[in-house]
Amino acid sequence: MVAYISVSLHKRSLLKNQLSAISETLTTFGIEPLIFVDKYKFDLSREKDMMAQAMTDIDNADILIAEASTKAIGVGVEVGYAKAKNKPVIYIRHHDADHSTTISGMSDFNIVYVNTEDLQKKLMEVVSENFVIA
Repeated sequence: MVAYISVSLHKRSLLKNQLSAISETLTTFGIEPLIFVDKYKFDLSREKDMMAQAMTDIDNADILIAEASTKAIGVGVEVGYAKAKNKPVIYIRHHDADHSTTISGMSDFNIVYVNTEDLQKKLMEVVSENFVIA
């Protein structure tokens, strides 16, 4: 099972600990985390290649996790594409972050966390109850 993790490229460094917590939690359940912005680097002239690769990776993923503590149009685009492909979407944001009605409206699960420990606990609950086959 693969989880596509959608996050702002420009704010990625601010979410280092959160993305590590998400990846560790998924790995515990045998789910492979795919953080697109870490796996690929595209220059500005290759935006079509970038989006084609993102769509292919979302097509091949089982879940999309949107870490949307920072606003990013690309995250919303990826969430919309995943929903159009009937992929389950988990919306994650810090409790102090602005709420995204667009992402929330397309998500199957919402996680609002206080710190990385809280994030891991809540993600474990969602994953174990909905994506792990006993």
